[in-house]
Amino acid sequence: MKASSGLGRLPELALRQRRKGLAQQLPPVTEILRGSLVERYVTCGNPACKCARGERHGPVWYLTVTLGRGRTTGGIIPADKVEQVRGWIENYHAVKDRLEKISEINRELLRRGRQAKRKG
Repeated sequence: MKASSGLGRLPELALRQRRKGLAQQLPPVTEILRGSLVERYVTCGNPACKCARGERHGPVWYLTVTLGRGRTTGGIIPADKVEQVRGWIENYHAVKDRLEKISEINRELLRRGRQAKRKG
């Protein structure tokens, strides 16, 4: 949300209710994963294998996570865990989005508190 999101026009009660609603929409924190799920088709290197003729093995699913400047980690995700991992990644993005919205509401509430203190 940007400053133009209209929070300044909402009553304080509405802001507090919106914040509470956003907090209630947070997914379980035990089901969150930061990263990207990548589908790859690979070759094994065996010259007699079908992949040497262009039919690659796969899909193989990888989880990649950026750790910092130029550093990544990850690993292979078993096919039966792909949907679970995909859901955890979606939950991470939902948490991040909702926390940013809650933070913006809190900044607006703080701004109003400072204004009220100056007037009073």
